[in-house]
Amino acid sequence: MIARFDPAIQRVVQQARTKLRKRLPAAVELVYDNYNALAIGYGSSEKRGDWIVSLAVYARGVNLYFIYGVALPDPHGLLLGSGNQGRFIRFESAAMLDRCEIDDLIEAAITETDTPLPKRGKGYTVIKSIAPKERRRRPRPARKPV
Repeated sequence: MIARFDPAIQRVVQQARTKLRKRLPAAVELVYDNYNALAIGYGSSEKRGDWIVSLAVYARGVNLYFIYGVALPDPHGLLLGSGNQGRFIRFESAAMLDRCEIDDLIEAAITETDTPLPKRGKGYTVIKSIAPKERRRRPRPARKPV
């Protein structure tokens, strides 16, 4: 599914998945390929409601989405969005996951969850759904002026 994206987006997603798997080794990784985006969530079980964070992959970029972001302390003002529940950070690169401010947000999200991650064990990946119809996974080429 990742291969359908532009190579630059593929690199960000692959590197971010590696870093999140290291950061959350016991988490279940759930993959939803839906119409708008490819979503890769990390949580304590296969239930979408147990997600802590997810990668939202679009043709033009990748976001780190905090499912219950509205409840998180954000002293550095990193979180974007105005919904009732979620907040996100736009990724310029997967190296952003190395920033201590983002690690603090992930730690707060883990603490905030109702269903804690297992203390031990190894997580696994589950493909939950594949959309029969989806938006373009690569940006359209720029039009030449007339």
